[in-house]
Amino acid sequence: MRIVVTGASGFLGRLLVRALLRAGTFAGRPVGRLVLVDRVAWPEAVGGAPVQVVEGELGEHLDTVFAQPVDVVFHLAAAVSAECEADFDLGMRANVDVTRALLEAARAQSRSGGPVARLLFAGSIAVYGSHPDLPLPPAVSETTLPVPRSSYGTQKLMCEHLIADCTRRGFVDGRVARLMTVAVRPGRPNAAASGFLSGIVREPLAGLPAVCPVDPALTVALSSPRRTVAGILRVAEAQRGTGPGRLEGPLPVNLPGLTVSVAEMLATLRQVAGDTVADRVSLAPDPAVEAIVGSWPAVFDHRRATALGLDPDPSFLSVLQDYMADHPDAVP
Repeated sequence: MRIVVTGASGFLGRLLVRALLRAGTFAGRPVGRLVLVDRVAWPEAVGGAPVQVVEGELGEHLDTVFAQPVDVVFHLAAAVSAECEADFDLGMRANVDVTRALLEAARAQSRSGGPVARLLFAGSIAVYGSHPDLPLPPAVSETTLPVPRSSYGTQKLMCEHLIADCTRRGFVDGRVARLMTVAVRPGRPNAAASGFLSGIVREPLAGLPAVCPVDPALTVALSSPRRTVAGILRVAEAQRGTGPGRLEGPLPVNLPGLTVSVAEMLATLRQVAGDTVADRVSLAPDPAVEAIVGSWPAVFDHRRATALGLDPDPSFLSVLQDYMADHPDAVP
């Protein structure tokens, strides 16, 4: 079995690759080779592991990626929310054009007698948005009509529809896992509008100041890195069909999220790390950030994910404790 991970050098990509290497199997079959694709060099030694590294833009290396049959693709590579809003062309190229090219390569493989690749697409809850003429219901589910309020959300939704049609036509076996905001992320901030949700925890714990650009009363839906990677793998590995543990119908799966306010996050930080750490967070409203993040729903109906055996994090306290346990070097 040959598995491709795009965006492999990113935070979630690295966690996913490590999980696949630890397991050594996917859906009950041995992993023969992992192909790690990213424009950023793979940051870790892999020793004798069955890994092939492809460094560069995905769209320029599809011939290399599909030089041998591809059984599974985890498509995580993407431009993130704030940079898509700042640069429309960048978002279209990195999110829509590259995804279409990837689907075309998988389609060519199946049409030439190769395997129908199973493709897991990392979607986003940014496909949803509240509009005055179509407000969101109290709890959002996969049957809620997506009305994105950002270029990033629109691009993710376009890709979902492309994948659904290619799946209907038998070109790929596409699955969409819509990710909640992932927090707490380690390392340097990225250009995601939601990046502050990690920054207001990560930076103070590391002894650095942080800015909260939204009203602390804002409520968001979060998922820890551990639960997010587990959800991606579960949706990708699930057999299609009806009944518990199976992927029913063509709908995406909203990965389960913890509903929490920014104020509750900051209170938990204060509870765990003390006043000196929590006081490193200052408030500086940014209407552009709040417009994007505030348009995303915060309360979800998780029945589809629950049927696959997935649950949200139990509390933000557990999310914070997981971060501190997983990244002790980031907490002096």
